[in-house]
Amino acid sequence: MHATMRIAAVLGALALVTGCSSIRNSRGYLVDEVLVASVQPGIDNRESVEQTLGRPTLTSQFGEPVWYYISSRTAQAPFTTPRINAHSVLAIRFDEAGNVATAERTGMDKVVRLDPDGDATPTLGRDRSLLQDLFGNIGTVGAPGTGAR
Repeated sequence: MHATMRIAAVLGALALVTGCSSIRNSRGYLVDEVLVASVQPGIDNRESVEQTLGRPTLTSQFGEPVWYYISSRTAQAPFTTPRINAHSVLAIRFDEAGNVATAERTGMDKVVRLDPDGDATPTLGRDRSLLQDLFGNIGTVGAPGTGAR
């Protein structure tokens, strides 16, 4: 009887330990170091980059043409919010002819952690109450010097 209880306790503890392990998740472009290293400035063009790396995650809409390949890995312990463990952005810039000008890679050094400021959104301007917002313009509409007729 005691051996059965020990086995049940060990199995229960094992279930708790595996249930409390963190959840890992990869998002975005899955980086293949060999393929990324094969993109060479001055040699490759848009077509060869797309054949090698696939379609980019984002492309620039204004300014010089840039393709972005973005990837991140997160981990989440039970009952917590996910945290970014690894983040990578590969930015490939093209010249006017469509050839690769530069291929730059950044990582966690460019990640910014933002903390929302509670339930209120900070705004510029005056801090007015609800009554001031409702009745603040009484008497100013059509007042002399405001251009109203």
